[in-house]
Amino acid sequence: MIASRALGRTPVEVTELSFGGAAIGGLFQPVSAEQAAATVRRALQRGVRYFDTAPHYGAGRSESHLGRALAGPGPYTVSTKVGRRLVPLGPGEAAEPEGFADPPPLRRVWDWSRDGIRRSLSESLERLGLDRVDIVYLHDPDDHEELVYRDAFPALAELRDEGVVGAIGAGMNQTAMLTRFVRRLSPDVVLCAGRYSLLDRSAADELLPACLEAGTSAVIGGVYNSGLLADPRPGATYDYAPADSRLLARALALRELCESYGVPLRAAALQFPLRHAAVAAVLPGCRTPEEVDDNVDMFQRPVPEALWAELACWPTSAC
Repeated sequence: MIASRALGRTPVEVTELSFGGAAIGGLFQPVSAEQAAATVRRALQRGVRYFDTAPHYGAGRSESHLGRALAGPGPYTVSTKVGRRLVPLGPGEAAEPEGFADPPPLRRVWDWSRDGIRRSLSESLERLGLDRVDIVYLHDPDDHEELVYRDAFPALAELRDEGVVGAIGAGMNQTAMLTRFVRRLSPDVVLCAGRYSLLDRSAADELLPACLEAGTSAVIGGVYNSGLLADPRPGATYDYAPADSRLLARALALRELCESYGVPLRAAALQFPLRHAAVAAVLPGCRTPEEVDDNVDMFQRPVPEALWAELACWPTSAC
């Protein structure tokens, strides 16, 4: 059984181990509707009840795959994102993959207006086959901070007040702006990718303390830093680019430390963020039923407190 935690002060609950939907949108390689459905069904069988997606993931493909696999309302939590709308390609335009294989004939357009937020969510609900979602995040507003304050977050707050969504927040790969959002807006939840892992703990400096103070929950994505902590080897990626020799050496040292306690590095990397009181869930991506099984098995793998104590001080021994 995978435990659940509430988000902020809302009644919305997420399982501590969740399902990141970028991979079934065709991140780096195509994923068929049949494979996506089998992967989602396996997650449900293994007790995962929180599924995250976004229009950006495969230009709507992740949402469509997830919606068909879930097939309507049920005992699960779904989040999607706003900020990028999908519009048909014009004459002579080519689809931009942006990391996703076999892109459909759509392009992504930034739109942080009140109308854009509402239209984006309406289009997501249509792809998902749902009449509401539990969580909506502002997706990667790095270059649009003032529009978030002026238009986008107030639009999400309206939707929450109307009962169309249960919890609202923002999802980013950085901590500085998320910290400002938490301090200024007190969102229900933030999704922080890659900045609270065994290799990068920068979210613990300001973001996670700010979350505790504001009553905001954190969901942590990118716990493997896009691959290096899952399988540290030459050519492995860190934040979607080849890891340099220094990072590879650190990851190999972490693996050696974990294995000295009989623990796979993946298990420690996956469980680590939940040891912080502000964190409600970890959000690894899944492409196949086998990846779901591995994530659940690693999540449930016992980790001795002695290893956690060493990891808390790593790479020094000054605790």
